[in-house]
Amino acid sequence: MLNFFRFKGEHREFYLFFKNTLGFTPRNTKLYQIAFIHKSKSLDMGQGRKVNNERLEYLGDAVLSAIVAEFLYKKYPNQGEGFLTEMRSKIVSRANLNKLAQKIGLSQLVQYNRVSQGIFKSIDGDTFEALIGAIYLEKGYNFTRHIVIDKIINLHLDVDTMAHTDWNFKSKIIDWGQKNHKKISFEVERVFYQGKESRRHYDVRVKVDDTPAEHAIEYSIKAAEQLAAEKTYKKYQEQGIIPTHTEEPAALGTH
Repeated sequence: MLNFFRFKGEHREFYLFFKNTLGFTPRNTKLYQIAFIHKSKSLDMGQGRKVNNERLEYLGDAVLSAIVAEFLYKKYPNQGEGFLTEMRSKIVSRANLNKLAQKIGLSQLVQYNRVSQGIFKSIDGDTFEALIGAIYLEKGYNFTRHIVIDKIINLHLDVDTMAHTDWNFKSKIIDWGQKNHKKISFEVERVFYQGKESRRHYDVRVKVDDTPAEHAIEYSIKAAEQLAAEKTYKKYQEQGIIPTHTEEPAALGTH
């Protein structure tokens, strides 16, 4: 693997991402290089051992969840557990992390098999979590918390707006179905694994009066249902089936 911090000319985009977006230059560069390697582009280390960012993603998921939980606990001292849980789900949802990774320029740096791009719907969000895992391993919790809160949440997320928007698309499309005498159901079409050590994936499709609508792939049935519901709801709005005057969820700030 090339050291993309040593060869600033050849790997200038990586160097600038860390310097300008995150405000630091890593020392353990191999660790961060792994964070950007999607499983579809795994490095073969021999003897059946492949290296990709899945383990870092697993760690980053837990660290990010803890940081966001602490952030929300302090930001909203008068709110109950239900509100805090829903807000954390909004922030760390795969759809939101995908958009966030694209906004900060992380998605342009991911190494993946572009032939299989359409299969992997959460490459950007997965890599974002892997990056958080790498920062945590090298710099520790306090530094990682500083990066997540000061360099990402405060600069790129409008948390107060998110708190006042309707995020639960599953509830929204079910409510629409009830009002318009439509039967809304969610069907798990397949369950599969990607790679030898990857987590289970669920492919869930929305059905409207038993007619297939949009589908989504996620690590849990609940998350896949939410994403499939969001895709169906927004597509129906584009087609004029659902009115567009209702409030849209705002996952990312505009500032």
